[in-house]
Amino acid sequence: MNAARARKATGISKATSAEKVGEFWDSHSLADYWGRTREALFELRATRRRRVTIAPELYAQVETLAHERGVSPETLVNLWLTEHVGRK
Repeated sequence: MNAARARKATGISKATSAEKVGEFWDSHSLADYWGRTREALFELRATRRRRVTIAPELYAQVETLAHERGVSPETLVNLWLTEHVGRK
């Protein structure tokens, strides 16, 4: 981001940084400023995630192992799959 844009105050909050904008909206309600907003159009491209179901008993074991390692079950399963698929 260029320096001039970084210092430009935003419309509603008059903040000059993303952090200050966040602080403003943490303590203000959009409902109080609705009349000062305008419609915005944008495109979003996100990679679609896939779901895989596993047996509840197996999930419970994965959940226990993940907790022991300090990660979420999803992270642990993704690590295992990455290791396994990477070996092929």
